[in-house]
Amino acid sequence: MDNMQQQYHLLHNSRHSVSLDFNQLQAQAQAQSQQSSPQPVIANSPSQYQPYVQQQDQSQSQLNLTHAQSAEAHAAQIAQAQQQALAQQQAQQHALAQQQAQQQALAQQHAQQHAQLQAQQAQQAQQAQQAQYQAQYQAQQQLNDHGSPIYLPQIQLTPEEQSQLEYLQRMPSYQAIIQTNYQLLHKKFAGQSLLPRRSTTSKGKYSLKDFQIMRTLGTGSFGRVHLVRSVHNHRYYAIKVLKKHQVIKMKQVEHTNDERRMLKLVEHPFLIRMWGTYQDSKNLFMVMDYIEGGELFSLLRKSQRFPNPVAKFYAAEVILALEYLHSHNIIYRDLKPENILLDRNGHIKLTDFGFAKEVQTVTWTLCGTPDYIAPEVITTKPYNKSVDWWSLGILIFEMLAGYTPFYDQTPMKTYEKILACKVHYPSHFHPESVDLLSKLITPDLTRRLGNLQNGPSDIRNHPWFTEVVWEKLLLKDIETPYEPPITAGVGDTSLFDHYPEEQLDYGILCDDPYAKYFTEF
Repeated sequence: MDNMQQQYHLLHNSRHSVSLDFNQLQAQAQAQSQQSSPQPVIANSPSQYQPYVQQQDQSQSQLNLTHAQSAEAHAAQIAQAQQQALAQQQAQQHALAQQQAQQQALAQQHAQQHAQLQAQQAQQAQQAQQAQYQAQYQAQQQLNDHGSPIYLPQIQLTPEEQSQLEYLQRMPSYQAIIQTNYQLLHKKFAGQSLLPRRSTTSKGKYSLKDFQIMRTLGTGSFGRVHLVRSVHNHRYYAIKVLKKHQVIKMKQVEHTNDERRMLKLVEHPFLIRMWGTYQDSKNLFMVMDYIEGGELFSLLRKSQRFPNPVAKFYAAEVILALEYLHSHNIIYRDLKPENILLDRNGHIKLTDFGFAKEVQTVTWTLCGTPDYIAPEVITTKPYNKSVDWWSLGILIFEMLAGYTPFYDQTPMKTYEKILACKVHYPSHFHPESVDLLSKLITPDLTRRLGNLQNGPSDIRNHPWFTEVVWEKLLLKDIETPYEPPITAGVGDTSLFDHYPEEQLDYGILCDDPYAKYFTEF
């Protein structure tokens, strides 16, 4: 038997012997307890161990309390460290935000300084341009005061009035003529045209050899428009060239002949003037005034939209042009910014009479530009001059807003919007302009201004046009809101786009199967 086993048996024997001698041990313990303490002690009772258990529990409680206090202190230290880290992070973020704010403020300051510099430069450029225009205007005024030719409309006058006018025309001062003649013009203006029933300009016959072609001003479906110079008087003209086969193909023979006939009949300060026509085996030629200021459409696109007075000025001149045409029973039918040119002083010239027609009562033809077509034209109902006043409303809306009221991506959708006639007016529109437009852009012909008993007078007398002096406007005695920057003098083409020049087939002698369709050219 090894040592471990001996120890185990020894321990086992001892525990067994203690169990055998328990009575003896109990007697001894009782005797000792009586000697040392008056309290009796029962050795085999659980209460004997209670002080030790309580002491152990107290020790354990103190230990637990110590651990809890230690954990709480540790947690407090961690929380304090986290708060310090968070405070430090917030301080860093605040410092970064302040730095960014300072940088933004500095950038904003630089941007403001740059904007102010640009504004100053723009203002200086505008002042320089205004000074240049003012100098040109004063030079023109001085020229007028020294006997330059002065245009006065040819008015149907009585013999007494004609005598007064002849006296005024001999006066050298343009302003004197204007100021003295206002009452005379106003008397003749009420409800009728100020110009003669037919043009007094000679419509001559020309040939290709009479002109030198300078450059192309524009292109279209039927041909081109050229700037030309007369080999005789060295004046500049615009020649509109139409290819005969294209006119036939597009079934525009009637419209082409109507355009020539209309231009032959009319003469007005705000209408393009045709000087004559000719043709060769393949082309038709119409010789007209060259208008240097370009299209109103181009100016509108650059400006995005016109201020109220600017739109009012151009609309007023258009009204006078349309009123003149209607007095000759001519419906224009294609009013839009692309067909309005500006002369070198900024006054309008209505051009492109391809859809114009002389109508005594009504007509049914569907023609025009989709955004500007009146609802009665779309529904193929008989219509009259009222369609031009609808188009005037669309023109005024586009000038004020920068877009047409019924625009859509396809013509059919545009027609649907026109027939629905729901107009949404921008908030910047003046109330008087909204009132005028609501009375022009209406499908109800019994409410559309210009089509009522007083005719165009209802439009001219509308509050939106209150400050317009129509007599002065007709005489071009009102300063234009925009004077085209024509710098190269007569024949300047800087305001027209450049087009690639093509090989021209003008003047070629060959069989002409289309001559019978254009006998008036």
